[in-house]
Amino acid sequence: MLPGAVPHEGSTASPDVVAEVLAEAVGALDRREIAYALMGGLASSLLGRPRCTSDIDLFVAPEAAPRALAALAEAGFETERTNPHWLYKAFRRDVLVDLIFKSCGDIYFDERMLARTRLLRHRDVEVRVLPPEDLVVIKAIAHDEETPRHWHDALSLISSNSLDWPYLVERARKAPARVLSLLLYARSLGLCVPADPLRALGGSVFDA
Repeated sequence: MLPGAVPHEGSTASPDVVAEVLAEAVGALDRREIAYALMGGLASSLLGRPRCTSDIDLFVAPEAAPRALAALAEAGFETERTNPHWLYKAFRRDVLVDLIFKSCGDIYFDERMLARTRLLRHRDVEVRVLPPEDLVVIKAIAHDEETPRHWHDALSLISSNSLDWPYLVERARKAPARVLSLLLYARSLGLCVPADPLRALGGSVFDA
């Protein structure tokens, strides 16, 4: 297991199978011209620390979610409308694909996120990945006692990327206290977090 890896429970799929299913899923969305971005553990592995995961999290706009689910069904995935407020699921070869259309903190996939996505390669698969700034915010909000991996994923994103701090501060507007606490902790570890975003988020928290 790679350093910092976190095992994923409930799936026996190998990394090769996960990559193949990822290629099938993003291929199905691309053929329908449905905008998406990879998030979750795989995105964290590509942008930050390597860690094990055998599910796939794809972020789509709410209005695109039914079409995305239909595209996966046409590509041979078993599908379910798990929760009409934020999540659909698709399954193939013991790999779970989460179609997420509302993240923690009422965050939605929008045009600004899409414009900042990066095309990165996971094994032999080219995939569109969520901007690291948005992923940091989402991870900070999603962190809780039972999922400490989100906090550590976010720290690895801070240490591994040259971040657009004004953009990150803007995207943190729904949860400034959460993001401020993460950035202060990152700075206490010696990670490069400038003072300006701390001041801006502090103003949002304490002057509101």
